[in-house]
Amino acid sequence: MPIINTEALTKNVKRHGIILSIPLFIVAGSVFYWLLLRIGLIFPVTEIPEILCIYNCKLEQKIHKPIIGDELLNYDQPIEKLITKPINKQKISILIEKSQHRLTLYYNLSPIKSYPVVFGANPTGDKQREGDKKTPEGILQIQDLYPHPQWSKFMWLNYPHPQSWRKHFQAKINGELAWYIPIGGEVGIHGVPAGADEMIDIRKNWTLGCPSLKNKDVDEIYQLVQKGTVVEINP
Repeated sequence: MPIINTEALTKNVKRHGIILSIPLFIVAGSVFYWLLLRIGLIFPVTEIPEILCIYNCKLEQKIHKPIIGDELLNYDQPIEKLITKPINKQKISILIEKSQHRLTLYYNLSPIKSYPVVFGANPTGDKQREGDKKTPEGILQIQDLYPHPQWSKFMWLNYPHPQSWRKHFQAKINGELAWYIPIGGEVGIHGVPAGADEMIDIRKNWTLGCPSLKNKDVDEIYQLVQKGTVVEINP
């Protein structure tokens, strides 16, 4: 009968156990990371250099020059009369001024038309976390567009973006936010429930953080923008 080397056998079992545990550890780690990403407690790894300013940490520069006064520009005119040539969507951008309750459409950085707009129920200040009912500020982009069953259309903004994450973690470091609180998301420009245009007229800030317009206005803007359209939101 051959003599079994129990010590060697034990080492082989341990070695194979370690080898088998590596892919399980990777899978478990990936699932855990995905869950944290899903609930807004961690950022995408692709954004680490920009969030941590590993390269250049540039301050956001304002893009649009606001129109003078607090009136709405050309609000009573259809967009076809204001831009008579074929519209190049790459030249379209948006400025939202929270203090003025005004959204202005720009073409080639020239103001074309303004619309009344309302915001989250807690409109003052930049959005920091999920549930604070604030509308984010800064330079954002439209990342998707689709019809909405309750609010006409939805122009989904890329919040949270690197600057948002940077502010969010700074607030946690400063003790302003608990570490278990997520950053939030799903912020977009949309309409109102059918027949509720009056909320825009009386400037009722009713959303959880999204800019909201009358449905006819959001329908008009929806036709002019695309993925990547810049949306600047100022206090």
